[in-house]
Amino acid sequence: MWQCFALGLPEPIKEHPFSGIDGKRKWRFDLAWPDKMIAVEIDGGIYTAGRHTRGAGYINDRKKDCEATVMGWRMLRITKELIANGQAAEWIEMLCQEKAK
Repeated sequence: MWQCFALGLPEPIKEHPFSGIDGKRKWRFDLAWPDKMIAVEIDGGIYTAGRHTRGAGYINDRKKDCEATVMGWRMLRITKELIANGQAAEWIEMLCQEKAK
């Protein structure tokens, strides 16, 4: 997300591995700032019955969200529209600044 660079935010790690509470999962965050415990998931296919909005995919995403939250991660689930209009970068900036306090 070029907006993060424009705002002077640290570079995120792409496809950051996340194993969940039991340490056995093979999940990945789309973007992550591990030192700040911030993760971003970009949901695609929301208008075309993509993986993130269908049965098993949706349930698995919620498990991942809940486990990450229990472990102290702060997650943003965003869409391409929220990236394009700059809203996602604003939220990421707020989280990064909050963790810096």
